[in-house]
Order: sequence, then C-alpha cells, then structure tokens
Amino acid sequence: MTGLWLALALAAGAPSAITIASVRGEQRIPVTLGADGAPMLQARALLAALGGTFKQQDAWLDVFVARQQLRFLLAAPYVVVDGKIQPLVSGATVQRDTAYLPLQLVSDVLPRLFAERYRYDVEAARLMDAGWQLVKGTGDAAATAVPVSKPRVLGTVQPGGTLRHQHVVTVDAGHGGVDPGNPGVFFPAGLKEKDVTLQMSLLLREELRARGITVRMTRTRDTLIALGDRGAYCTEECDLFVSLHVNSLPRRRGYTDVRGYETFFLAEAKTEDAERVAQMENEAVRFEPETEATAERQGLDFILKDLATNEYLRESARLAELIQRQLGTVNPGGDRGVKQAGFMVLTTARRPAVLVEMGYSTNPADARILTNKASQRRLASAIADAVVGYLVDYERKMGDDS
Repeated sequence: MTGLWLALALAAGAPSAITIASVRGEQRIPVTLGADGAPMLQARALLAALGGTFKQQDAWLDVFVARQQLRFLLAAPYVVVDGKIQPLVSGATVQRDTAYLPLQLVSDVLPRLFAERYRYDVEAARLMDAGWQLVKGTGDAAATAVPVSKPRVLGTVQPGGTLRHQHVVTVDAGHGGVDPGNPGVFFPAGLKEKDVTLQMSLLLREELRARGITVRMTRTRDTLIALGDRGAYCTEECDLFVSLHVNSLPRRRGYTDVRGYETFFLAEAKTEDAERVAQMENEAVRFEPETEATAERQGLDFILKDLATNEYLRESARLAELIQRQLGTVNPGGDRGVKQAGFMVLTTARRPAVLVEMGYSTNPADARILTNKASQRRLASAIADAVVGYLVDYERKMGDDS
C-alpha cells in the first residue's frame, strides 16, 4: 500500500509534460499515468531527446543513456545500475507494445547518478544537460566535449566500488535427476525442490553475468550431479561456490508456520536444527552409486576436523553474512541467520563456499515467493549483489583498489 500511496501522491503533483534541454535543443515529453497511477514517460520519445536507446529482452527493459546501462525489470519498482539496485516508486512498463519509463528517472535518478551532467528543475519540470549551454549561449558545441561522469551508486551492498578484475563464480542448483529434493508441499502441482533450485540458479547466472561475472553451472538441466563432484567445478580460477536449496520440515504440529531464509558455510554444526538441515541435504547421496556415496561419508569427518586450518573458512562466513543481509532486503520470510554445518556438497570446493536455503516449501507464503517469477528474480538479484559486494571487498583487501 505504501508504494501505491506514493505513486498517487507523485501523480497528484506531476506536470503534464517535462522539458529536456540538451545539445539537441529543447523537447517536451508528455507525462501520462501508468496502471498504478504513477507518472510515466514514453521511452522512445524520452531517450530520443536524451540521445539514448533502449531494448526489451524478455521481462527486462535495458536503457542506455550517458554511456551507461540502466536495467528495468518490467513492473518492478527498481532500476539496476552497475549491478546495484536503486529503488523506485514505480517501475517501467509496456502497454500495447509501447514502453514507458517512470518520471522518477528524469526527476531523481539521472540527476543523482550523473550529478555533473544532469540537473532537474522541479518548478519548471525541466531536465538540463550540461551541454545545453553550448547551444544556448557561449562556446562551440562541436569543439567542446560534454562531460560524462561516472555514476554514483547509491545504497550499495557494502562500502561501494566497481569490480576491477574478471571473476568466476560457480552456481550449484541443488538436487536434480532422480534426486527430487524435498517434494515441495506448497509448490504448484508437480514442482519439486530440484525444479525451483534450477530456476533460481539460471536466474542467478543471468544476474551475475549482467554484473560482468563469469559463471560456471554444475547443471543447467534436470540431471543428477554427485555431491562430491559439484564443488570440484570451483577450482583454481574460480572465486566462489554458491549452492541453492529449499528448506522443509517433516510433518509435525505447527510445521507449516516455520519460514525464512538462512545461509550456511562448512563447519561442524552448532545447533540441532543446523545438523538436521545438513543431514536432510546430505541424504541425496542415496541416489548416487554406492562407491561414491561411501567415499563421501568417509571423507566428511576428516574435512570437518581439518577446518581449523582451512584458509577459506572465514571468507565463506563473510560471503554468507552478505548474502543473508541482501536477502533481507527482498525476502519477507524472516532472517534465520548465518549458520554452519557439515554439507557434503561444500567439501570439495577449493574456494569460499556457501549453501543458501532460500525458504521453506512447507510454508505457503515462502512457497509462493520461491515459485513466483518476479520474486525469484528479486532473490537472484539480491544474491548477485551480495556476491559483488564480497568480491569488491576482497579486491580491496588484496590491494587492488589503487
């Protein structure tokens, strides 16, 4: 209700048109109201005035302006810039094959991100480009360069920054093939944990790639990958290993009331619930050939005892904290915290590794979040933001910030 109230409040004070003053002259763009009552601008007319372009790819509208890409997930109240989410009152939409962008892009987002280039006059409903003075007064427009500033990313995951180096992240979709994972009590008919983890992993791959990160997948289809083989996808040139799962509880009094998300790293479990989750996920070895399953069981105890000298333990915990924090910005299910347990799937990763339980299939509200396309995208984007936040901090600690 808050978003709708703000949209209506904005609409009440919205101008009937705005003026774009740039090196192309002055152009007026009519303001229309979207389905939610928020003021909108036709994308084609606006970007023609700004000297930008746009293209639609599935549910995304990619806008290119001031040498920068801004990504709008259609109907979602945010824009993604440099891999960071900027909240909006209302999102981009497509109505009858015509794309519309929120007025807030002109009145707020561009002036904040490109303060050296754009200034918005609220009273005059006018966005002015720094190069506008060249065609209105002194100076030679052809000889003088229009300044293009690097966007200031607001509301970053961690102390901000941009990745300076190429990174590789391995994304693991839990279960698969003959291993269905948990049955998905409140999932739509026929959908199981293995299906949801694959959907989420593919979305996470897309979000990470959009942030300039190379992604390896343990699986991209419905097939079984042995637990001991998954972590091996993250070797020398890989930076992080992220395994996605869905939690569940056995039938008992009040079991459908429990919900929320939690992120694990590899260490001996400190609570009974953490041990329960690890045992539940480790039971997947029963679907593997006997020799592989036996070897995994024998190796787990040794690896857990050796964790005191594992250089990646602290880094895994740090990554888990960032993922947990970012999920809290988009998942209303409740923060169940960062935990540790003996997950077999994490034992063979030779880099920082975490396992994310994104919610409970045994809770109806969590099940809706985990199977709704829009909320799946938000979860994937949040995890991707956490990964970028971790890698930026890592580069800084390694002295790559100079």
